[in-house]
Amino acid sequence: MNIINKISRSSNTNDKNHIYFLRDCVMQSMTLAELDRQATSIAWHLKNIGLNPGDHIGILTKNSIEWVLLDLASIKLGTIISGFEVGRYDPIHVVQRYDLKLLLCDQPDLKIPKIISPETVRKWAENVDDKKIKDIDIYDEYQLSDVVAIKFTSGSTGEPKGLGASVGSINDSIMAVQEMFQHRDTDNILIFLPLSLLQQRYWVYSALVYGHNVTIATLDSIFFIVHAVMPTVIMGVPAFFDSVKRQLEILSKNSNQSLVERCNAIQSLLGGHIRYLWTGSAPCNRATLDYFNDAGIPLFEGYGMNETCIVSKNYPGAHRIGSVGKVLPNKTVRFDDKGILIVGSRNPVNTRYSWSLPEDNERMFLQTGEVFTGDLGYLDEDNYLYIIGRSDDVIALNNGRKVHVSAIEERFKSYADIHECVIYGAGKPFLTALISPADNTVDKELIHNYVKMVNDMLPEENRIKGLVVAQEKFSIENNLLTSQFKPKRKEIYAYFLANIEEIYGK
Repeated sequence: MNIINKISRSSNTNDKNHIYFLRDCVMQSMTLAELDRQATSIAWHLKNIGLNPGDHIGILTKNSIEWVLLDLASIKLGTIISGFEVGRYDPIHVVQRYDLKLLLCDQPDLKIPKIISPETVRKWAENVDDKKIKDIDIYDEYQLSDVVAIKFTSGSTGEPKGLGASVGSINDSIMAVQEMFQHRDTDNILIFLPLSLLQQRYWVYSALVYGHNVTIATLDSIFFIVHAVMPTVIMGVPAFFDSVKRQLEILSKNSNQSLVERCNAIQSLLGGHIRYLWTGSAPCNRATLDYFNDAGIPLFEGYGMNETCIVSKNYPGAHRIGSVGKVLPNKTVRFDDKGILIVGSRNPVNTRYSWSLPEDNERMFLQTGEVFTGDLGYLDEDNYLYIIGRSDDVIALNNGRKVHVSAIEERFKSYADIHECVIYGAGKPFLTALISPADNTVDKELIHNYVKMVNDMLPEENRIKGLVVAQEKFSIENNLLTSQFKPKRKEIYAYFLANIEEIYGK
């Protein structure tokens, strides 16, 4: 089945299942059939203003129903959508740099016709002329190698690189997930990570093809929305589930809370109908995994990258806590002589970046068509994949000793008062921990005492001898976390430069 062609054909008549969303601070919904109809109307308007298959369209807004509608309209027209992370791009630069024919932006420059507002998309969607959209020339001849969307990297190592996503890679990921989890018409998958991350949109596509509900949210609206829509599935990064755990532990005044009571508390906070939770994009610490799984609410961890999409997944009937699951049938994995994971795909996401340096492509995409992940890992005897850290997370001290710091960082992050930990020390005589507190009211002396306690259990070269506790929590807003809540090491090192120089001496 070609999922993209199926979505494009404007034949969805599903009036049973819905997409839920906030608009003007009011919870709203529409049937999947109406979603399809409004997307087709937008496609007609795009065609009417001169857009054609192969043209590039950009979206620079927070998650919204307009985001989804324009994305689906683009599929129907055969144009290519590029999603941009809000707050990191200038609209005018984006239009010029990436040769966009149109850009959806929250704050459009009315002097530039190529930049439109969500209100314009809403008018196009609601101004439906059934006779006109019936005659629209729908593009439904996608081949598996065709690019349907472009994802931009975080840019933490230079200018963002564009990665075109092939139809075949999208098909493989969505069909594999459906086979594992069997989403059905009673399911409601809640998405709150930015839609610019590409994979988040796959669950909208899944709803249209397999017939289940889907909810579009933002991080700041999630705890309001869950009680309105009662999702059965929530997909989030580990930092989100860490915060849920921390919040529930604060609310629970009973240190001897039973697992049944914990289950009820989790369900109450997340809407009451959770079937399972899904996490990935960064390692999830064991304490958080155990917190949910021991309470009978599965938190399934998986592994993937922009360049590979989903590689492995834990799922019902095949769940080993601590692993990132079994490798999908459309993927292959092997390890080089340093233990670094290399991934192959039946249908690759792509074999090159756009808007990048030649060495970027050479470093990531091998001549075999495989992807060099940079992650260290192994397969156990039952073919469960384990990721033990990044190859570049190994710090060499000035005495030649090498320390794999990700395991130490995860150990500190498991402490309730610590939100994030980044370790510094390459070429230095000892390690320094740069710590983000769980909140601004945390007693920093408790963090110092915890570090001392952990040090006593570590070998000499792994001990933390320099410590900085930030005045404020690392966040996307202060540019110390990516949109997937991963620490930006280079920015964090720069942020703490004065502290680092004081610890080691200039």
